Amino acid sequence: MAEDAPDVEFPDGFGLHRGNIGIKDHTDDVMILSSGEGTAAAGVFTQSRFVGPSITLSRANLADGRARAVVVLSKNSNVATGAQGAVNAAELARLTALAVGCAAEEVIVASTGVIGVQYPMERIRRYMTGLRPGAAVFDSPGSAWDAARAMMTTDTHPKVSAAEAGPARVVGIAKGVGMIEPDMATMLAVAATDAEVEPPVLDAVLRRVAARTFNALSIDTDTSTSDMAVVLASGRAGPVDEADLEAALYEVCLDLTRQLAADGEGAETLIVVTVDQARDDVQAKRVAKSIVNSPLVKTAVHGRDPNWGRVAMAVGKCYDEDIDQERVVIRFGAVEVYPNPVTPELLTSLEEYLALPEVLIHVSLGIPGNGPGGLAEGGFTVYGCDLTDGYVRINADYTT
Repeated sequence: MAEDAPDVEFPDGFGLHRGNIGIKDHTDDVMILSSGEGTAAAGVFTQSRFVGPSITLSRANLADGRARAVVVLSKNSNVATGAQGAVNAAELARLTALAVGCAAEEVIVASTGVIGVQYPMERIRRYMTGLRPGAAVFDSPGSAWDAARAMMTTDTHPKVSAAEAGPARVVGIAKGVGMIEPDMATMLAVAATDAEVEPPVLDAVLRRVAARTFNALSIDTDTSTSDMAVVLASGRAGPVDEADLEAALYEVCLDLTRQLAADGEGAETLIVVTVDQARDDVQAKRVAKSIVNSPLVKTAVHGRDPNWGRVAMAVGKCYDEDIDQERVVIRFGAVEVYPNPVTPELLTSLEEYLALPEVLIHVSLGIPGNGPGGLAEGGFTVYGCDLTDGYVRINADYTT
């Protein structure tokens, strides 16, 4: 969904507060999304062994499947900050709870930005205590675009998506364009719905959706210390069919995943890799990730070079004994480049194809199985981007 699209408000039952604490210069750096009593909530979190206290605290606060607010601070991850960092995260939850009018245990805390820097607590206290009690709750739900802008760090634009599930709406926002190779979900994503759903159902739906969306995203093979994806359900629209809710949440999260991949640090091309005819989905995902994460594949796409040999390399280095190169088919878009030879005319058209904003690499492994044509039916699609000198420059200069 483009930023110049019509404004998107959060669903019924949600209130938005955003502002500038002083972590960023002149732009919003805090976002609080709040809801009423009884709001169902679910989350998935990074599996990194170097997480910040926001992850530890939020995991615990979501254990009962309920939450009233999500607070996001941008430009400071509060990771590797020791005991003081944990104390500060807990205080942020308490200050947010006062602003919302809920218990601190009902607050999800998210942070993103530089690692190893303590929160500027004097600024945070001054700002948060300046909010009157209940200030983060509004009758008007607020703009999702404004909330997404407040979460940005090195993103070039905010990410917003929306879909309908029967009488309910699902609205999602996300940020993150670097340090993305998930092992749960990835980056920071917040979804809100007015569907009425029990917490265990919401949790199961989110996990299934995350497996095919956020977990299918990779920018640079690096797993963040702060990644989380959460969804809150206010219940204002009444009960919704579980399949309809899952379809809407999937639509929103897939759209956000594609937006994140396309806005990868320094990226110019969205790379979509589909692997099929695999032994199972697990094998398909592993091979697809090998392709989309290969620096040689990424730079070939950036250079508009249809070098299918790099794709073959990325398939081969998975070392699966049931992958037989005589059965593999490699395509750029709909054009087969292996095993059929590529003509000079075809090379020219492929160079033009690789110059498009989105490129599909499609690999069929040809594993024998019980599907059509006697082939296996495992398949998976992942999302990434090309590797440019812009990525190097952004990360070389990140903290200086």
